[in-house]
Amino acid sequence: MNLFPENINSILITGGSGFIGTNLISRLLRETTLKIYNLDKINYASNLKVFDEHIDSNKYHFLNVDLFNIEDTKNAIRFSNPDLVFHLAAESHVDKSISKPKDFLDSNIIGTFNLLQELRTHWELMSINRQNSFRLIHVSTDEVFGSIKEGFFFSETTSYDPRSPYSATKAASDHLVKAWSNTYGFPAIITNSCNNFGPWQYPEKLIPVIINNALNSKSIPLYGNGQNVRDWIFVEDHVDALIQVMLKGRLGDSYCIGSRQLKTNEEIVNIVCDYLDLYKKSNAPHIRFKKFVKDRAGHDLRYAIDNNKIINELKWSPKYDFYEAIDFTVRWYLDNQNFLSISD
Repeated sequence: MNLFPENINSILITGGSGFIGTNLISRLLRETTLKIYNLDKINYASNLKVFDEHIDSNKYHFLNVDLFNIEDTKNAIRFSNPDLVFHLAAESHVDKSISKPKDFLDSNIIGTFNLLQELRTHWELMSINRQNSFRLIHVSTDEVFGSIKEGFFFSETTSYDPRSPYSATKAASDHLVKAWSNTYGFPAIITNSCNNFGPWQYPEKLIPVIINNALNSKSIPLYGNGQNVRDWIFVEDHVDALIQVMLKGRLGDSYCIGSRQLKTNEEIVNIVCDYLDLYKKSNAPHIRFKKFVKDRAGHDLRYAIDNNKIINELKWSPKYDFYEAIDFTVRWYLDNQNFLSISD
């Protein structure tokens, strides 16, 4: 079984040990016979356990490389010789970007620059047939657009207005990709996704935090008044969208990926606690652990994505019902509570 054309032999995924990367690679290993290269520098939020069964496989190869190191990046690209690249490697925790912004500049800006430089050389040395098939999907975030008012939605034409060091560095990386596409004709596409959730998400993110704290009778922190709105997408839907963009997307273009499942942070806490009450009745009601805390600096009020372009042009749409996916996610964490404790 293969999702991609016959002339595609190898795929490089940067940041493949992160949350979205592990789900993408797992999908590619299940549904293709291609060689998959996972390039990751490995930090506190990385997860290699999910690939244990593939360590001795000829299909899966792990490259312990930091994109900040241009020589290591060059050698990794030569070794993997990719036909397609998904670029997911990034520092992504907003709170950490506020306390240690340089780490985000190094990874998200310099790392992307180094990758673009070496991939451009790689691409230019390819045969014409391989050049015509090659492309880079640069995976970004809706946070580059800043905050949007009630009733309005981000689209591919929305002006960038990043508000945190994280979103500013992601915005810069988007601009680098656009510049390489326009200046050098480098075949790249940008995606901007909303908040993801699902299995294997690192325990510092909102939904795992809710589950972990509630199970351990700890307070569940809610910034400000809890009314900050986010669009939420199940990670498998995001993975499916990325594959469709790789297969059908227009080079030099961008696509916003969202599910139009808008929820306040307080609603997310309430929904997750309701499912915990269902499966862990002995500690119910879990909502009693909800606690409002001081708002964080630069906290955008509302994100919302207009996903009409990717739906109309690429015939992609979310498949998973939000509540069924949340239910599945809660049950997965209940069955994998050791994973929740890795950040303690």
